[in-house]
Amino acid sequence: MSLARPLIAALLYLAASGLQASPLVDSAWLEKHLHDDKVKILEVSMVPEQFDFGHIPGAHNLDWHTDLVDPLRRDIASRDALQALLRKAGVSRGDTLVLYGDNHNWFAAWGVWVLETYGLGNVKLLDGGRVKWEAEGRPLTREARPAEPGDLALSPLSETHRARLADVVAIAEGKAPGKLVDIRSPAEYQGQVIAPPGSTELSMRAGHIPGAVNVPWGELVNEDGTFKSVDELRRIYQAVGIDGSTPIVTYCRIGERSSHSWFALARLLGYPTRNYDGSWTEYGNAVGVPIDNPSGQVWRGL
Repeated sequence: MSLARPLIAALLYLAASGLQASPLVDSAWLEKHLHDDKVKILEVSMVPEQFDFGHIPGAHNLDWHTDLVDPLRRDIASRDALQALLRKAGVSRGDTLVLYGDNHNWFAAWGVWVLETYGLGNVKLLDGGRVKWEAEGRPLTREARPAEPGDLALSPLSETHRARLADVVAIAEGKAPGKLVDIRSPAEYQGQVIAPPGSTELSMRAGHIPGAVNVPWGELVNEDGTFKSVDELRRIYQAVGIDGSTPIVTYCRIGERSSHSWFALARLLGYPTRNYDGSWTEYGNAVGVPIDNPSGQVWRGL
């Protein structure tokens, strides 16, 4: 009964607020709900410091460097740590969470993925993120809105949306069914570069996982950073043999850009998709795994 009541309350709220089952909300809807106690807004940006210079009113800042990851292990934040953080931000059972960020919502989508691994299903992404909100001249503030502590309860970590190194090796070697989607730039995919300029998380090898198709994340968005229509997304993936009939794994360099594509595949298209957050920095440094490097360029250490 204690679990049913928050669920019923959330369903009633959705019906009354006009919030649809879509995993996206637009900026007009969010502006109308800035003072809605059942809507909690979280910013997850590539540059977390910009929150202090202006953010959506009522939003709370999650620093992806520290808040969403384990401080010692290369892993996502623990259930207890993340639950405490969200409660401090005022998140309670039955709330609708709306995440947004800079850089076309790369890290905001990663935040959605992290929250889903802990069983939070009522999590939305602000379509177009920070850039679109600012371009439309919508309100920003430097003031922090105090929050009453929430009572959110996260579920134990689930592997439903997460792929591991052994999973992708099995697919690459033909020992398990699945489609691999490499969302990095063509230059990264071809092995011409190991990582984008300025990147600090690197691997010892360049190329891609054998059998992976290359669908750069940028193909999924419009000029204003919003996602393309479901029909357009479906056609993009169908062109490379991805139609949802086989389990899918997305990956990039450290797992954040691939979360953006995971969101499109899993949340917008409804395809069975997992995100490989180890991505190329794990795979490209692993011993004895198969690699395709079409460029033929040999990297002799960094």
